[in-house]
This record gives sequence, structure tokens and C-alpha cells, in this order.
Amino acid sequence: MEEKKKNEHSENIEQKGIDLQHIVEKLWKQKMLFAKVLPVVFVVSCLYIICIPRTYSSDIKLAPEMDNAMGGGTLGDIASSLGFNLSDMQTSDAITPLLYPDLMDDNKFVSDMLDFQVGSLDGTIKCSYGDYLKKHQKKPWWGDFTDWVKSFLPKGEDDDAVKASGLKKSPYLLTKDEDKLLEAVRGNITLRVDKKTGIITIATKAQDALISKTLADSVCSHLQGFITEYRTHKACIDMEHYKQLMDEAKANYEKARQRYASYSDANMDVVLESFRAKRDDLENDMQLKYNTYTTMTAQYQAAQAKVQERTPAFTMIKGATVPIKPTGPKRMFFVAGMLVFATLLTSLYIYIKK
Repeated sequence: MEEKKKNEHSENIEQKGIDLQHIVEKLWKQKMLFAKVLPVVFVVSCLYIICIPRTYSSDIKLAPEMDNAMGGGTLGDIASSLGFNLSDMQTSDAITPLLYPDLMDDNKFVSDMLDFQVGSLDGTIKCSYGDYLKKHQKKPWWGDFTDWVKSFLPKGEDDDAVKASGLKKSPYLLTKDEDKLLEAVRGNITLRVDKKTGIITIATKAQDALISKTLADSVCSHLQGFITEYRTHKACIDMEHYKQLMDEAKANYEKARQRYASYSDANMDVVLESFRAKRDDLENDMQLKYNTYTTMTAQYQAAQAKVQERTPAFTMIKGATVPIKPTGPKRMFFVAGMLVFATLLTSLYIYIKK
């Protein structure tokens, strides 16, 4: 009985193989249908993908300096072997490198990028990045047609309310067009952080090779400025406070010194003890003012050193370069994929119908 079951099972397998061969033969008989469909798909795919503007990509890799509370030692080595990075977890900063990609969700951080100055490789475009996105973007022919149709559609009441309120310049109160502009910026700029190494990667894309490189450099400077301002904000406030105290102490010392000098000059030949006592009081007051001024000067210099200490350093691992070849769209892969997809659909149609 077992041998019969094995024979029946092998016959079923052979029968399935015969069915597959039969399907292939049926599809081959319909080769004329493939000869009609595939050339049409090829031509349409080529016409479509040629109309899509090409884009260029560039990227920068940075290694940021981090203020670690306990990044080394045996505990750090054990955690590193398990795939954890204690240097990121134990940093004293509230905004760690792992949170840098979330900055792209903030409208203020992104809207500042619209002021970047960019220029095309051929020199025909020199404007801000916001104007470049608005006025110098190549579109397929149907994109211009859809924009022409949208121009006849009524605008939303929310946009009119935002414009009438006078708060249009706020990055947190935007019209639909402004929101789309920021979304376009987010689509062209990517921030990534490697959790193990802490390496920051800034990737950008644009329709011009030089603009993609310029955009990467500008975003890098913008990110560095934001991190520097965040890390030195408290130290800068302290420095300004000590500078104000130092200026006040210096002014008080100058006044005390002038009073002492004037009194000494006016009573140079006087030998009365009352005049000498007053001169000594003025001298002591001047010395106290001078000691205060010296102390405030030392505090101010220490605050300046603290700002310098808190200023992060960034190591450039990979600089942005002007790309030679476009990175998208992949025209050959797209056409090949459409041909494969058309072949599968046509085969499925023949199989179901026949």
C-alpha cells in the first residue's frame, strides 16, 4: 500500500509538471498577443519615463562631538559588544544625535533652509532655495496641465484666513502652498544617524548637480549652527551676564579713581588728619571697586572659556561632491520592470480566459 501511495504521489508530481508545460505551450500559442502588448508597453514606458526630470544626489558624513557622562570603561565595552552605545544614552545634552533627524519635523528648522543661496552648474540660476523650488523646477507636461487646471479651482477659506490674519510669516501658521513647499524640502533632504557609530549622514537631491552639493553643504552648516547654539545657549547667557557686571564694576572703579585723584590733587599740601582720613577712605573705596572689577573680569573670562568648551566640534568624514551622473529616475530599470509586469498580467489574462 505504501508503494502504491508513493507511485501515486510521483504520478501527481509528474502530472503537475505536465500541467506547467501545458500552460507554457498555451502561452506560446498566444505569442502574437505578447507581440502586440509588449511593444506598446515599451513605447508608453519610454515616453513616460523620459518626461520625468532627472535628479542628482549628494551626501555628507559627520562625526559630532558628544559630552559623555560615562561612555567608556568596562561597562561601556560590554554594552558595545551587545550592540548598545552608552555614549548616546549617558550624554548630558537633552538633544542627542539620535534626535537630529526629528529636527526635519520642525517647521522653523526647515523654513530657514528656504533662504539658502543656490546656483546651477551652468550659471543660469542664482537665487534662494525657496525661489528655486517655486520657479525653476522642471515638470512633466502633465504637471503643467494639472497646475493650469488647479489655477481655476477656488482656494480654501483657511488660506484666506491665514493671509488676512497677518501671521503669514510664522512658520507654524502656513497656507497650503507654503506647507507643500516645506514638504518638498523634506522630500529633498534626509538626515540619518547611525545608532552604533553616531555618524550623521546628510543626503540631498536636486535637479541640478551643483545645487545638490550646495544644498548638502548648507544643511550641514545649518545643523552645526543649530547644535552649537543649543549647546552654548546657557553659557552665552552667563557670559553676557558677567560682561554686564564687569562693565558696571569698571564704570564704578573709574568713578572712584577719578574722585580719589581729584581729591588728592586738590589737597596735596594739606596736613590735617581729617583730610588724610577722607583721602584714605577714597583710596580704600577705589581699591574695593578695583577688586570687584578684577573679580568680574575673571568671571567673564571664565564664562568665555565655558562657551568655547561647550562649542561642539564636528569631524568631516565625507564631504559633499558634485555628482557626475544622475541618480534617478532609473529609466532602464523602470522600462524593464514595466515589461516584466506587462508579461505577468498578459499571462494571467490568457490563463484565466483560456
